[in-house]
Amino acid sequence: MDEKGKMMNEAMIPRSFRLLLELEKGEKGIGDQSISYGLAKGDDNSFTNWNATIIGPPGTCFDMGIYMLTLRCGDNYPQEPPQVRFTSKINMTCVNQSNGVVEPSKFAMLKNWNPACNIEALLTGLRHEMTTPANKKLKQPPEGSQY
Repeated sequence: MDEKGKMMNEAMIPRSFRLLLELEKGEKGIGDQSISYGLAKGDDNSFTNWNATIIGPPGTCFDMGIYMLTLRCGDNYPQEPPQVRFTSKINMTCVNQSNGVVEPSKFAMLKNWNPACNIEALLTGLRHEMTTPANKKLKQPPEGSQY
């Protein structure tokens, strides 16, 4: 076992290969059609900076809103979670209202990050967070507002 208690013989997929697989899935639109994601710049061979979109869930104050985000997958992704920031203004309990950053301490998926999670799961988790009682009826900024 290593210092984090993981089995040494567990196969670890290299970061770049893992992110390439995530990019291919995002580009093909496989999975949840209410989210999309891809590289911020097509020539980013480091797979670091990503753009994403979440379509707000029906029956909430986010209903059919289009919310833009940026993600930064650091050198230690997926062992460490990406940094996530809404560029569209949004009122959610886990989002810093001054800069749009999703606060890891206020969003369980980031706080309890599991390297098996991926960008798609993270975006789906944020969309689900929009449906929680704490968020689904919050007054939202005017459509099109940006941080």
